[in-house]
Amino acid sequence: MNITQEKIDDLNAVLTIKINQEDYQPKVEKAIKDQAKKAKLPGFRPGMVPAAHIKRMYGKSILVDEINHLLSDSLNNYITDNQLEVLGQPLPKADNDRQFNWDFTEDYEFNYELGLAPEFELSFSAEDHVPQFVVKVDDETLQARIKNIRRSYGKMTNPDVSADDDVLYSELKQLSPDGSVFEGGISNTTSVRLDQITDEEVKSSLTGLKKGDVVTFDINKAFDNDAAKIAGLLKIDEETAADLRSNFELTVKNVNRLEESDLNQEFFDKVFGPDVVHDEEQFRVKITEEVEAMMAQDADRKLQDDLYQYSLQKVNFDLPDEFLKRWLKTTNEKLTDQELEDGYSDFAKNLKWTLIENKIVKDNNIEIKYEDVFQTAKQRLDAQFRMYSQQALDEEQLGQYTVQFLQNKDSANKIFEEVKAIKVFDYLKTVVTLDRKEIDNTQFKKLE
Repeated sequence: MNITQEKIDDLNAVLTIKINQEDYQPKVEKAIKDQAKKAKLPGFRPGMVPAAHIKRMYGKSILVDEINHLLSDSLNNYITDNQLEVLGQPLPKADNDRQFNWDFTEDYEFNYELGLAPEFELSFSAEDHVPQFVVKVDDETLQARIKNIRRSYGKMTNPDVSADDDVLYSELKQLSPDGSVFEGGISNTTSVRLDQITDEEVKSSLTGLKKGDVVTFDINKAFDNDAAKIAGLLKIDEETAADLRSNFELTVKNVNRLEESDLNQEFFDKVFGPDVVHDEEQFRVKITEEVEAMMAQDADRKLQDDLYQYSLQKVNFDLPDEFLKRWLKTTNEKLTDQELEDGYSDFAKNLKWTLIENKIVKDNNIEIKYEDVFQTAKQRLDAQFRMYSQQALDEEQLGQYTVQFLQNKDSANKIFEEVKAIKVFDYLKTVVTLDRKEIDNTQFKKLE
């Protein structure tokens, strides 16, 4: 066997693999004998089928299989032995003039296109500046958070007439275009929260209502065509909700109002535990700390995104774009040319980041240990379980679930990539200059 590489340019190459009879004949003969021992054919006792008979019946398919195995192994070994960093997978090069007889005596030649990873250098230093936002809570956000907490611990009342932040327990019935109730249409009895309605005109039409009142409800306008919210309210799937164009008849069954809890010691103890907070000033300080801690997480995500975008702009290199597009089409048969063109830019950007990530890890000997992957997976599972149950799993159970979770290859790879990204971002934070900028929450949201 002979393998040669022809470098087309820095990003593309062609491998030529020449296979002669001596390379494949022993493997083919062994495969034929093995199949003869296992074959169950009419007229022959099990295990006694002559190899010549198997060769006549199945010889060509066995030959093709063995040559394909030989090609695959040879390709992988050559790439590994020569330390070629390839993108995607080798693609058989089209050769319409080449035809094989598959007659057990022929020599074969196969050509494969390779997309090569570009060579590039990293030069991150303190001269690189990236903004690091420190988000401070503004009064509007703080007041909204305080209001929500007070309502969470408040009591439910049933006023005669609805106001801005009330909840209307209502029956919803789909209407026909002429305004009549659509027989067999969508209907549901549910709670409509007025504070979630984005359109002021619709919200105004639902205030001042009392039990038994009936109004026409433009559900799409009310929630700005948010299919997820509409689906949840009507108990339908999101696809149906996205296509929904009907108004609804809303009949008020009851008006519910959450009164805000008094700012007293009983309330403080319920929120923070006994004797942690003793007055309104301390309460506001604690809530401010809580909100700013959540904002700090948002700011860190923003910093990671800024580091990602900055890295892509700073580190310039080309990709074997035409090869990668052919590879994507080959490995995704249902991918249309338009979908390929529309999505390739994002694919290339993510691939560039992966190459930058890997080089940062390699050049700086960054280790991704199993313990890091395990602990990250454990945290993600713990957060997921807490969404459905207030009672946390004990450490032993959580550990067992984590081990099971990581036994799935896709799940383990996903967490591994997450840990790698965290370590790379942590490294970049120590190298580039982070320009600290204080900003209030309203301004920060405009940046996202």
